[in-house]
Amino acid sequence: MRGVILNEVVDASPGVTWEEIAGLSYAKQSVDSVLGQRREGEHDSTIRVKNEILVQMDGVAGADANESLLFVGATNRPQQRLLIPLPDAAGRREMLTRGLADLVHAIGEADIGSLLEATDGYSGSDMAALCREAAMGPCRDPGFEAALLSGVHSSEMRPIRLSDFEDALGAIRASVGPGELAAFEEWNRNFGSFQSQAAKRQAMGGVSGGGGST
Repeated sequence: MRGVILNEVVDASPGVTWEEIAGLSYAKQSVDSVLGQRREGEHDSTIRVKNEILVQMDGVAGADANESLLFVGATNRPQQRLLIPLPDAAGRREMLTRGLADLVHAIGEADIGSLLEATDGYSGSDMAALCREAAMGPCRDPGFEAALLSGVHSSEMRPIRLSDFEDALGAIRASVGPGELAAFEEWNRNFGSFQSQAAKRQAMGGVSGGGGST
């Protein structure tokens, strides 16, 4: 249906190109960022900016009557609301493996096990930041800068060690706390989308829906 409508628009208005329609996506995001829901207590300057944009959109502020305006609107509201949980140990192991894949390191299986315990509660972005921070460990060694300036190739750097990750753990902490997790889980129980009634009951902690439709 969307394609049919756009084809009709292009056929009816030869001056409109597909590139112009596609370019409206960025413009729409910019308008959305400014024209949010109106709230009490907004600053006068914010209200004036919103009013001016609406005036410019309404008839394009006195544009020629023979000119036409094509305005494409859409919504960013998701049809499904899903809670993405924090990665478990298997997920964090995969993230560590991927993060170290292109790096010279001396991280063994026992080291991976200790890192999995230390990163319990870390998000995916936390794990990525941890790998980046640990990868900078060799660059912080005394004399590294002088060695690099003397012509030592980067391939001659020492490998990343467990101690680099231990230092990185002091700088990169879990960004989501237990209180926030509890709030997210509560929101999911009240407003989340589920594939089935069984999945919903599991998220609700086994509480039955009482036989009614939801």
